[in-house]
Amino acid sequence: MRPDDTLATHEPIVTYRSYEEAQRAVDYLSDQRFPVEHTMIVGVDLRLVENVLGRLTYLRAIGMGAAAGAWFGLLIGLFFAIFTPGRFPFVLVLWGLIWGAIAGAVFGLITHALTRGKRDFLSSSSIVAGQYQLLVAAPHAAEARRLLESGIPQHT
Repeated sequence: MRPDDTLATHEPIVTYRSYEEAQRAVDYLSDQRFPVEHTMIVGVDLRLVENVLGRLTYLRAIGMGAAAGAWFGLLIGLFFAIFTPGRFPFVLVLWGLIWGAIAGAVFGLITHALTRGKRDFLSSSSIVAGQYQLLVAAPHAAEARRLLESGIPQHT
């Protein structure tokens, strides 16, 4: 982003309920040969949404730790297999996978135990905007308005 690309140098042209609608408007402007490098899509009325996925038990913590550790062990095993001469490199890969899973399971168990029941649930967080404004650099704002009024998707 160039230093002159700030919110102060752009004018709000239109507001949409969804990001997809705002994208569609920018795509329409692009199709009309408008210089879209002078546009911005800005999320307004932001809020954090945390979706609770389920309870985090000791068994689940061990399983998740083992899975993460297995991936890391697999990576380390592959690394050693590539750079170690021998006829059975798959043994190193398998060994890394197994030890990674064991270490990950232990780590998962210990870290869950250290929380002492605080935040013993799994969740997924995201930031969601209530609406999306299409902003255009001031020198190009009138042209963008004209193009959008002549045949673009509905807006709020």
